[in-house]
Amino acid sequence: MDAIIWPSSWLKGFLEVAVLAIIAEGETYGYEITSRLADAGFGTVKGGTLYPVLGRLEEAGLVDTHWRAGDSGPGRKYYRLTADGGAALRERAATWRAFSDNLTALLKEHS
Repeated sequence: MDAIIWPSSWLKGFLEVAVLAIIAEGETYGYEITSRLADAGFGTVKGGTLYPVLGRLEEAGLVDTHWRAGDSGPGRKYYRLTADGGAALRERAATWRAFSDNLTALLKEHS
């Protein structure tokens, strides 16, 4: 089955909450986040899209970061959720569910 090509405006709308959800699963780094997004069916999210999101989350205090030396290559920047990040994830998830429910109800009228 061919992968769905999602409109970029849709991806930008959900990416922060999706990244928070992935980081909530456990400490991770950029490539693992993009792999997890791809595995979830959202296609390839490029670094030029992902890393600004991670930077905003870090600046907002929603994630903590640290560098870890690589085994056979350059070091990696790891991300983990802060307490504020967990609270933001719960709030944004609830808001997303309400938005999704409203849109689903509207679309049922046209099915």
